[in-house]
Amino acid sequence: MTLPPAVLQVLPALASGGVERGTIEIAEAIRDAGLRPIVASAGGALVADLAALGVPHLALPLATKSPLGIWRNAAALTALAREHGVRIIHARSRAPAWSALLAARRAGAAFVTTYHGAYNENLPGKRLYNSVMARGDRVIAISRFIAELVEQRHGVPPARIRLIPRGVDPRRFDPAAVVPEAIAAQRRDWGAAPGEAVILLPGRLTRWKGQSVLVQALALLPATSRVVLAGGGRDGFRDELLALAARLGVGDRLRILGHVPDLALALASADIVVHASTDAEAFGRTVIEAQAMARPVIAADLGGPRETVEHGATGWRVLPGDPAALAALLAQVLAMPDAARQAVGEAARQSVLRHYSTAAMQAATLDVYRELLG
Repeated sequence: MTLPPAVLQVLPALASGGVERGTIEIAEAIRDAGLRPIVASAGGALVADLAALGVPHLALPLATKSPLGIWRNAAALTALAREHGVRIIHARSRAPAWSALLAARRAGAAFVTTYHGAYNENLPGKRLYNSVMARGDRVIAISRFIAELVEQRHGVPPARIRLIPRGVDPRRFDPAAVVPEAIAAQRRDWGAAPGEAVILLPGRLTRWKGQSVLVQALALLPATSRVVLAGGGRDGFRDELLALAARLGVGDRLRILGHVPDLALALASADIVVHASTDAEAFGRTVIEAQAMARPVIAADLGGPRETVEHGATGWRVLPGDPAALAALLAQVLAMPDAARQAVGEAARQSVLRHYSTAAMQAATLDVYRELLG
């Protein structure tokens, strides 16, 4: 019996994050399309999600950046591709992409990349290192911003680029599925008194995500506002944020949660969700997740969120890195009648359902695979 073609996705690890979640979503789509999905990574908690889908996982140290490690991983991926009839190797990160490129060429498989970041070039050799993500037979760009970057920086012709925005599962992020009692309990747990406004910033604790900008903006807002930061990160930066809040006199109005297991509930429990990145996001998945929950969103006016947030219609955009501008816009949105804020949130959800669903992302990616399989 002839087996259907296999598609191998490679990434550094399966711990948590948008790249990891997208890998699982595409693996499910490959399976449902009658193809054979395989994933290779260094492993992590989300391997269990693959197992639940019946998708095999190969554990390899694919996070390594050493030339010897990349060479060894390429040999292992080549053997895997030949043994399992892999016709497409899809790389989602730079270090494993170098191994995947070698394996694809050796095994005669098509090579696909998803260009997930606006990778910096602040060190000698970085453009060459980054360029592997532009060497796919098809290069998937996750936003128009990234598509233009790939074309301009690497000279990739538009014919090889496919624009496929990230998606959100409207079943997982559904405001109707969150009961008011759960929201009230969540807000109490955050220490929010009745009548206080909760401003949530979901995102990894790292300087370029702009948490310090929001803390400085909080100091310019009335005492009836509080900020909640949701996302894991370095303890050192967490301590810096707490010290900054204490110095500005808003320490009692700041909560830093770490990783949040139920992000949909957290989003539903916020009055406003903020994206404050000071570097350009390739896409900004937390923005569409908040919009899917019908939340009013304020996003930094650069990178991917320029495409997902229509100012004044499905959210608002603000000058990045400017605490005063952010505080002024927060005050303006908080002063709006509840019905007006809710209307913007509902318009945002409808926009996500039309343009940024997981199903649309899966279907478009399968189209790329079918194109290469002929």
